[in-house]
Amino acid sequence: MNPALAALLPVAVLAVALAAIHRPLGDHLARTYTSGRDLALERGLYRLTGVDPRGEQTWRAYLRGVLAISVVGIALLFLLQRTQAILPYALGLPAVPADLAFNTAVSFVTNTNWQSYSGELTLGYTVAMLGLAVQNFVSAAVGLAVAIALVRGFVRRRSGTLGNVWVDVTRSITRVLLPLSIVAALVLVAGGVVQNLTGFTEVTTLAGGTQQIPGGPVASQEAIKLLGTNGGGFFNANSAHPFENPGAWINLLQVFLMLAIPFSLPRTFGTMLGQPRQGRTILAVMAGLFLASLALTTWLELRGAGAAPELAGAAMEGKEQRFGIIGSVLFAATGTLTSTGAVNSMHDSYTSLGGMLPLVNMMLGEIAPGGVGSGLYGMLVLAVVAVFLGGLMVGRTPEYLGKRLGPRELTLASLFILVTPLLVLAGTALSFAIPAVRADVEATSIANPGIHGLTEVLYAFTSAANNNGSAFAGLTADTPWFNLALAAAMLLGRFLPIAIVLALAGSLAAQDTVPATAGTLPTTRPLFAGLLGGVTLVVTALTYFPVLALGPLAEGL
Repeated sequence: MNPALAALLPVAVLAVALAAIHRPLGDHLARTYTSGRDLALERGLYRLTGVDPRGEQTWRAYLRGVLAISVVGIALLFLLQRTQAILPYALGLPAVPADLAFNTAVSFVTNTNWQSYSGELTLGYTVAMLGLAVQNFVSAAVGLAVAIALVRGFVRRRSGTLGNVWVDVTRSITRVLLPLSIVAALVLVAGGVVQNLTGFTEVTTLAGGTQQIPGGPVASQEAIKLLGTNGGGFFNANSAHPFENPGAWINLLQVFLMLAIPFSLPRTFGTMLGQPRQGRTILAVMAGLFLASLALTTWLELRGAGAAPELAGAAMEGKEQRFGIIGSVLFAATGTLTSTGAVNSMHDSYTSLGGMLPLVNMMLGEIAPGGVGSGLYGMLVLAVVAVFLGGLMVGRTPEYLGKRLGPRELTLASLFILVTPLLVLAGTALSFAIPAVRADVEATSIANPGIHGLTEVLYAFTSAANNNGSAFAGLTADTPWFNLALAAAMLLGRFLPIAIVLALAGSLAAQDTVPATAGTLPTTRPLFAGLLGGVTLVVTALTYFPVLALGPLAEGL
């Protein structure tokens, strides 16, 4: 098949599938968060926990709820790992070391799913099901709740409240994530993804030796791993493992699952706002950035620049023969443009410039379309900045969706943009600036010294601070420094932006709406879409270009 056609066919199938579910899923999400009725299961949970489902919360109370849910999640997951040896279905595995257990607990609660361990050799089934899988649901639900709170900030007038975090998180699980995950898990099982509790099975190999083959409740965890843009693999090889990703059509299905909710949320935004065109504009910018990144990465990998790929005939190192370059690149672009971080190939083995693109995808802020919830609220914050710049051009006080953007709103938007780069660059710098840490990093963690080693460390902190979870596989991160430093980056990279977004939502909700005038910047036209896309790229370029020039750009050139 012609390489161009081979590249376009799966993308076309994916586009048709996403277009088919965009409206019904987006509208279902809007009904979920605007309905005045509670399901029987939800009412039972509210009575059990003492929650008043009609009680409204200020942004500060909403934030306290998010933090409470997350702190309890970290404590419970840490405890499960530390007591693993006495739990049922532990498979004879010992308790997880304290620093690794803390890193893993933070990772899954923050929707990062960074894994400094080999899943099948570290965690038993009880920890996987009661710990990891539960946090996959809860962390994704928190992201959805925060995004909806920001949408309410634009919708409400002279209101001091943003809804109820306990209701929003509960409905996200019961009405969205759980039903979709059940359906997805059944399809994955039908496609060959493993789902059992058999532990390790000893088999005789063709050479006459023996090998331990792991099983496990893989499909059930795989479904929410993808739908919730979590990304944590049941096995060390993640979605490159045939038990997680058996073949080409399942590979495409997994890409679809990662994109389904993030690409439907702009419809939810437009529906709740009562202005569907606003949602379509946000969707167009997300889709444009996604396609541009995918096309450039595909071209760089098919081109295979470098002596080894040219001699081999293709840049296939680190890629599955089952998926080839096209299937691998599509998965890589999706996993890093969302906050999923799942991989079916090793980004560390991509060509120098091709491997830079997954890194840049995360540096964009994962807003094309981004994680479940986090992609939408990240894009809306950038839209606030774009409207401010447009207002400067016409000499007017900027307004977005009928809300004036004053010093408070612009300060919050600026802080949102600065948090993640600060964490990424500071973490990378400290890894080499502190003599004792640098010695350990160079002796233990980096297998490829020099420029590529710098890129591996930069990738790790970019992934952690953006709550992505993917890694350049050449970095050994199970060390005290990386376990603690990356945990700090994950915590601050998750909750500081959430606090800023909720503060922004509270500020917007407190305002009355102002009528549009002849000087109001139209935000549903191609001009604004271009401005928003340009702001996204320029902010990233100005922030990260120097360190990219020291790492992947220097290596590629």
